[in-house]
Amino acid sequence: MRLQQIVRRGKGSAIRVRRAMIIMASASGTPVPAIARLVAADEDTVRDVIHAFNDKGLAALDPRWAGGRPRLITDDDIAFVVTTATTRPAKLGHLLQLRRIRRLPFTHWSLRKLAAYLADNPVRAVGVGRERLRQILCERGITFQRTRTWKESTDPDKEAKLDRIEQVTTEHLDRCFAFDQFGPLSIRPCHGSAWAPRSKPHRLPATYRRTHGIRYFHGCYSLGDDQLWGVTRRRKGGDHSLAAFKSIRAARPDGEPVYVILENLSANKTPKIRSWAAENNVELCFTPTNASWANPIEAQFGPLRTFVMGDSNHANHTVLARRLQDYLRWRNVNARHPDVLAAQRQERARVRSERQQRWGRPRAGAAAA
Repeated sequence: MRLQQIVRRGKGSAIRVRRAMIIMASASGTPVPAIARLVAADEDTVRDVIHAFNDKGLAALDPRWAGGRPRLITDDDIAFVVTTATTRPAKLGHLLQLRRIRRLPFTHWSLRKLAAYLADNPVRAVGVGRERLRQILCERGITFQRTRTWKESTDPDKEAKLDRIEQVTTEHLDRCFAFDQFGPLSIRPCHGSAWAPRSKPHRLPATYRRTHGIRYFHGCYSLGDDQLWGVTRRRKGGDHSLAAFKSIRAARPDGEPVYVILENLSANKTPKIRSWAAENNVELCFTPTNASWANPIEAQFGPLRTFVMGDSNHANHTVLARRLQDYLRWRNVNARHPDVLAAQRQERARVRSERQQRWGRPRAGAAAA
């Protein structure tokens, strides 16, 4: 009765239905050759199914085939592979010196070096091929990545400066500006990215002699209306910084307070600049030492490098300066709508609130992690 239900309904595994048909045909007296033609199988296969049913009953409908080649490495071996791959070779070499083993003479692993080290490891030898090694690491979220840098501000007034920047950007956004120097800018072929036919990238000439010197772009950014402007200078100087501050003051000629976020460069805080700022109701909000990320204009320099200097070979600084101004005009015309800016700031504030994270500070527990 059970075999009839499996064959009539045809549900479940096709192998299960096929084996049930073989057993039912054999029970009705059908010879093995005829059954083999009926199910399109070899006669030996039919006999094996019948014999298995006689020995195990209905359990013969679900064969327990082996899962292929037996595993050569255990879960403990895989854990050892992951630990080794995420440990610097120099550190492993230092630990193995206790066993009088030569120090490893490289700073990071390649798949070839890692596989060779695992195969000859005196503590735990693991024989694994390079492709399988790559698969193991990928399955566990281990990828080959570029090194990133980080820096921590040692400014004793860090908290006070960050609090003031957060306050002015929150309460006086329409009167808040940012200033910084972008550079040095040199005349040389600059690598970048562009759409091109496959295997036919844009090619730039090599350069060995650079006789044009360098320049600096002195940029000013209005946070309220997302406008960016500036000029190219031969050097960083207090007179150039003062000229930029005057252009910021001219953007709000009503005499009301203006707040300028800038870095602790000596050219940005000369006595002449400080006296002018006091006379013209301009507050200079300096970022903490080694915390240039706190200056909102830093995020605006990335597109300049990508879209003006990337994949370029400008003839001289005059051409580069013109291209910068052309991009600034296009950028300001296509600036984000004020409603979009407000929505983005509101969303960022909501995310920080959910994370219980203050602006400019790491998330709680991030340092411990």
